[in-house]
Amino acid sequence: MREVTDFHDYELLDATDGERLERWGDIILIRPDPQIIWRTHRKSSLWNDAHARYVRSSSGGGHWERYRSVPDVWSIGWQGLTFNLKPMGFKHTGLFPEQAVNWRLMGDIIRSSDRPLKVLNLFGYTGAATLACAAAGACVTHVDAAKGMVLWAKDNAAASGLADRPIRWLVDDCVKFVKREIRRGNRYDGIVMDPPSYGRGPNGEVWRLEEQLYELLQLCDQLLSDDARFLVLNSYTTGLSPSIMKYLLSTVIGGSRGGSVDCDEIGLPVTSMGMALPCGNTALWIK
Repeated sequence: MREVTDFHDYELLDATDGERLERWGDIILIRPDPQIIWRTHRKSSLWNDAHARYVRSSSGGGHWERYRSVPDVWSIGWQGLTFNLKPMGFKHTGLFPEQAVNWRLMGDIIRSSDRPLKVLNLFGYTGAATLACAAAGACVTHVDAAKGMVLWAKDNAAASGLADRPIRWLVDDCVKFVKREIRRGNRYDGIVMDPPSYGRGPNGEVWRLEEQLYELLQLCDQLLSDDARFLVLNSYTTGLSPSIMKYLLSTVIGGSRGGSVDCDEIGLPVTSMGMALPCGNTALWIK
């Protein structure tokens, strides 16, 4: 497992009985996590000092119970970047801190390149990967189907002092965008994608990961330049094991382009336990 070790503004304090106790800057939150199936003693005293807790509803969805004052928006930092956070529906805050291992990896590749790299961020969400690549010197195209997420990502760029960097912000269906870029003859030196298990595009297009991922990877192979350096594929879908993701990437990308392909879990260390909580898988093609 690749663990995050350099995110000082975020901390997974404790984890038990289906819940995480997390510190986001100065804000303490309790959020559900279906992977936490153990019921150990709550070791952190901060369970009783949480600002808010996300409670699932038996009929679906859920709501935030606020115990202390929580700002509408607050910020945390990582390696000079600033991310604006807020409690969202379906338990999210607008950031997946476990992805910091990939932000650092891509930044290192970009900085070590002997030329400027063009990077495409598909399903870009609130832009953390976009900002990490832009800060390292890449020209980035950020694509997400949700206008609100793209606006949030632009706010994060401004907060990070990156508003003037060469970033294209696009509200679009990712698959349709990739097909148009192939027809236009545009190519990228790096691609990062974090596709959802299920989603809808801006015009109601339906996305199902298991049904469409292989085709998307084939399209992305056409979109990579002859001297491309990386492709990063993230998944939170339990049906896609690291072995399956590695096989997909090896078959579609690695076979014709050389380089190396690997896949592993990414995770967050749990302060109270001395162990790490798995938080999804990342498949990497690097050349």
